[in-house]
Amino acid sequence: MLGTHISTRARRGLATVLAAGTTLAALATAAPAVASIAGATVGGAQVTCTSRQPGLADRLSKDIAGALRGRQGAAALALYDRRTATSCAFRADAAFDSASVVKVTVLGALLRQVMEEHRYLTPHEVDLTTAMITKSDNDATSTLWRQIGPKGIQHFLTLAGMRDTVAGPKGYWGRTQITASDELKLLRLLSSDNPVLDRNARAYALGRMNRVVPDQRWGVSAGAPGTATVHLKNGWLPRATNGWRVHSIGAFTGGGHEYEIVVLSHGNRTMNDGVATVEGASRIINRDLNAPKTPTAS
Repeated sequence: MLGTHISTRARRGLATVLAAGTTLAALATAAPAVASIAGATVGGAQVTCTSRQPGLADRLSKDIAGALRGRQGAAALALYDRRTATSCAFRADAAFDSASVVKVTVLGALLRQVMEEHRYLTPHEVDLTTAMITKSDNDATSTLWRQIGPKGIQHFLTLAGMRDTVAGPKGYWGRTQITASDELKLLRLLSSDNPVLDRNARAYALGRMNRVVPDQRWGVSAGAPGTATVHLKNGWLPRATNGWRVHSIGAFTGGGHEYEIVVLSHGNRTMNDGVATVEGASRIINRDLNAPKTPTAS
């Protein structure tokens, strides 16, 4: 069964998700006032959503809860849709081993370092970052992790406002502690104007995430509309405690789509169990965010 947390913790997670825009002040124009808030319970924890689109918060919270209810292990989730100013959070401040989703953070830290050094990526760095993101190459990641160094990683985390992310010990980057709310901050950083990563850096990162090899294009892309361009990175890691960690993060752009989804999980018996949890939640999120609006009575 899914882990249990009191509803105030869920609300704290949602508040963290909503605060992502204030952490990165240049991320945008202020969103209109929230029109509605709704929640649904899963194993003692709350899925909490807000939206300015009538009915959407209620539908999402109920559907996400339904998708997660009864799943093995523990999950966490965060999403944000700019068009409707919609946010959802479920255990968004719970810590998980990162597995390979940390590779997007590594890329962000390198791109920030390159910006501060007023240079371009070297051909070798292009090869390494491409292999790290598109193929989830571990050796390339280890090389870049050492090159950037602990101070460089932490510098980027601080600038990005990812306060709950803790770099893995002794070079074990896959054991970096992450939260859904921090991963959402990272995706929003890559998708919007901000002072941390310039337009070229963001385009480079999203371009790599859009080129993930076919056998790794599962996860938050489940049920995505054909009109959306999907930029994603997945992670999977088995350990003696908490079973399989299976995570997926992604940004959806183009065709009028402007949203990000993060789904994290651990305690899965198999990798396939984790993929099913991640895709079950993602499929209904993609469906609900892209459903035609119900006409309002005049």
